[in-house]
Amino acid sequence: MIIDDHEIVRRGIAEIVDRADGLTVVAEAGSVAEAVRRAELVRPEVLLVDLQLPDGTGIDIVRTLREKVPDARPVVLTSFDDDDALAEALEAGAKAYLLKTVRGAEIADVVKAVAAGRTLLDERTVTRRRADHEDPTADLTPSERRVLELIGDGLSNREIGERLGVAEKTVKNHITSLLSKMGLQRRTQVAAWVAGQRAAGWRG
Repeated sequence: MIIDDHEIVRRGIAEIVDRADGLTVVAEAGSVAEAVRRAELVRPEVLLVDLQLPDGTGIDIVRTLREKVPDARPVVLTSFDDDDALAEALEAGAKAYLLKTVRGAEIADVVKAVAAGRTLLDERTVTRRRADHEDPTADLTPSERRVLELIGDGLSNREIGERLGVAEKTVKNHITSLLSKMGLQRRTQVAAWVAGQRAAGWRG
């Protein structure tokens, strides 16, 4: 069963799954409520669940169906490469966590593996991922963190100086320092990094 609020995405995934040997899409849903209702009716073996839905999250579905349809094995299929979401999905009972950047054949392989009883992520995976994703802002001073946020808000160096009550040259010094600590070359990369972090707050 495929749960995603974008019909075109659902259709694309359904086509991939239906083309794979031994797999059949038994139902689709675009919301948490619809997913729970249909899953209780058709009792699918595997659920492909998006995280962000109009009336809740994929985690809500995984938790609810763990009680209502305990044999259904959930696979989270999302665009959020986010450690908190991964950990929460695992805790709720997801058997795999896939990003939407995967190839179609990989989705089919994961569905088959999960249907056969395998779990494709575990606590060790999550812990290791967290260790790998060290925070590049860990060494920034409080002033540099403030400058980082204001760059993310789209302010110029002069505007940041006015906001913080410091000279523009001081702002430039902070930027030079934070670029070095974060391993970046340009101010635009800082803005893009902040935007990415804000977008990764998948709960919206």
